[in-house]
Amino acid sequence: MDLLPDQLEIQPILGPVRFTMQPPGSKSITNRALLCAALAEGSSTLRGALKSDDTLVMVDALKQLGIQVHQNWDSGELTIAGGQFKNNDATIEVKNSGTSIRFLTAALAVAGGNFRLQGVPRMHERPIGPLVEALNMLGADVTAESENGCPPVIISNERLPGGKTKIKGNVSSQYLSGLLMASPLAAKDVFIELEGQLVSQTYVEMTLEVMKQFGVSAETNADLSNFKITEAAKYSATDYQIEPDASAASYFWAAAAICGGTATVTGLNERSLQGDVAFVDCLKKMGCTVDYDSNQISVTGPAKHGIDIDMSDISDTAQTLAVVALFVEGPTRIRGVAHNRVKETDRIGNLAIELRKLGGAVEEHSEGLTITPGETQPATIATYDDHRMAMSLSLAGLRQSGVIIQNPACVSKTYPTYFNDYKTHFKAAVT
Repeated sequence: MDLLPDQLEIQPILGPVRFTMQPPGSKSITNRALLCAALAEGSSTLRGALKSDDTLVMVDALKQLGIQVHQNWDSGELTIAGGQFKNNDATIEVKNSGTSIRFLTAALAVAGGNFRLQGVPRMHERPIGPLVEALNMLGADVTAESENGCPPVIISNERLPGGKTKIKGNVSSQYLSGLLMASPLAAKDVFIELEGQLVSQTYVEMTLEVMKQFGVSAETNADLSNFKITEAAKYSATDYQIEPDASAASYFWAAAAICGGTATVTGLNERSLQGDVAFVDCLKKMGCTVDYDSNQISVTGPAKHGIDIDMSDISDTAQTLAVVALFVEGPTRIRGVAHNRVKETDRIGNLAIELRKLGGAVEEHSEGLTITPGETQPATIATYDDHRMAMSLSLAGLRQSGVIIQNPACVSKTYPTYFNDYKTHFKAAVT
């Protein structure tokens, strides 16, 4: 199913699911590892890398900056000849890749040069002001062109010497992650103080671990509110294995919760680098059984009842849980995901619209939503050019007939083969 039509109708499956699968590599880890490898002296090899719109944006940007990247996407292997950026004057297209624009803004501002980073119209509505403010506190000359602190971003400065800065953590953890990964480029020590509550803390922990694998250890405290990166910190080339994507795995675990049966995802375990493996804990609280092994996690369903859950650390799986909530007894309250409103789409307001089409009673809150299941019904689902809307809401079609997904090709952002895998592992007809 390489070429997807304008819309897909999903036929429900009969009986429970039972399968073992491994999703493609993590987008979040791939883009972090690409940047760290580009900044390391020597040649690094990434294995299990994800080929998707977001990772291709990062690869193309690094090439434009003079970094050599050899790609073998069939094997998921990338070889990066790292070092300092050789091109210090460029206009870079980031499409709608949040990780790319935030990570590159920080790295290019610290390294120095003249750059413009721009994307699709939706990207120019997604805030980047807190990162711009933090970089300018270090002496950078960075401007977000939109009045509301959104891209395009203009960078025009020399290499930063280092120093102290503060950054807000309540909109996106990617600001802090970008600043952390860029800090080894500074001439002297960098001190970062976090302001406010950090959302998606597990993604910052992921960033610190990827940096460590490339030779840089940031000093921090237990609550991740202060960081120090010394001038001696330098990235070194390495051979790095990327985990399967835990956010993508959530759709397959959720299928067992919706339909019953057992879904086993390999390549992940309880100690995986990605915080989104904790999605299975949400399903366990809904009545599923979860089994861990050294190299796999299995979920046995169905889910039975709603829950009240803070998903601030695993917000990319909130849409998945919301669809599961349509098929259980009682309401489900999802909290702590206010920052989901400034993702590829408003993942609270627009999700509520689509869940109501499917028969759910949805109360929208500033930082989440409450879903009360009703009698499900056929629906044509708008995806808002958001990959996670398409993937999560497609799961409703496993139980309810007449579910049609519009613009299914938007899954190419992070999981181009999603509907192939959907058809294979769920034994569902996708027409």
